[in-house]
Amino acid sequence: MRKINVLNQARKVNLNKKFAVILVQPENPENIGLVARNMKNTGFEELRLVHVPGINRRSHRTAVHARDILERAHFYPNTAEATQELELVFAATSRRRKNFPAISLKEAVIEMFRFPQPTKIGLLFGNERTGLTSKDLHSSNFRFMIPQAVRQPSYNLASAVLLTLFFIYTYGDRNKIEITHEKPLSRKEQEECFCLILNKLEKSKFIHKTNKRHMTEMIFDLFGRFALTSRDRKLLLALFSKAIKK
Repeated sequence: MRKINVLNQARKVNLNKKFAVILVQPENPENIGLVARNMKNTGFEELRLVHVPGINRRSHRTAVHARDILERAHFYPNTAEATQELELVFAATSRRRKNFPAISLKEAVIEMFRFPQPTKIGLLFGNERTGLTSKDLHSSNFRFMIPQAVRQPSYNLASAVLLTLFFIYTYGDRNKIEITHEKPLSRKEQEECFCLILNKLEKSKFIHKTNKRHMTEMIFDLFGRFALTSRDRKLLLALFSKAIKK
């Protein structure tokens, strides 16, 4: 029994260092408490809240023994600030989007464990009714969908978080996934690189008023999935600078 406890504690520490759960503008305070409870059950502790004025009594009531997670929660005015010092962000979506293709939850979890342990990963979940906006998705590297038997209705927010965390908790423990990727730049540095590329393309008139939104989303999706390292950034900016000069 002692050995099992030690293993569970080690896994808990790793999850705490690697992952942050981010809720964007949740409508129901009860869901915030339920998410905290689900995090406690699966060994996650870092909760970030976007467009949330504070924690109220209804959240504390559903959190039960996870009120400490609510008390340590961090608050942000927008998704970009909530993710800027993270290196990877995986966003949950319940619908397919033209410029932001999604992978399965299983594929997402495998990808998470292909990065070295110090890599800080955000798990992004949107509003119960409207989900994540395109602007929110700009702050993500990958989008994933949770399988379900029917297209509608989608999972409740707390249920979606629980399914995601439980899969990470159990899959990472059962499977030894080879680390194949390097630690990426922070999301802030990645997005600054994307904006420089967009600026160069706009100056060259490749991007113009009628295609700007479409091209912006495609650039953020494509290069986001690269999970840029500093070496990648240097190469990309050199290539775009050289190509546009010609």
